[in-house]
Amino acid sequence: MHELSIAQSLITSVIREKESRGLSRIHSIGMRIGLLSGVLPDALQFGYEAAREGTALESADLVIEEVPVRVRCRMCRQEFEVEDFAIRCPGCLSGEVDVVNGYEIDIVFIEAETGIRHDGEQK
Repeated sequence: MHELSIAQSLITSVIREKESRGLSRIHSIGMRIGLLSGVLPDALQFGYEAAREGTALESADLVIEEVPVRVRCRMCRQEFEVEDFAIRCPGCLSGEVDVVNGYEIDIVFIEAETGIRHDGEQK
């Protein structure tokens, strides 16, 4: 299950960001996972929950947005979302397409407390 190693890399990256920015507590982390990425969102969630135990992210939630497959027709340039892997342009019926979205494995947000008071002092 490579989702566990992705979860561990996510935790390492977010903790590094937390420390470099002086954040005191991470509330949640948002990710976008494309349907073509090979990552199973439920398995990633499970791996994250197991791997976060005993870390600075122990109470931080992982929010996953699944990104559908979106393609662009090479013939007429129309973009459309692929459903049921039926890759045929609705405009010109061509099957020649380029993938626009669907391979993402991105961190899109980190919701946190700054750890800095309004007077500039560290909490």
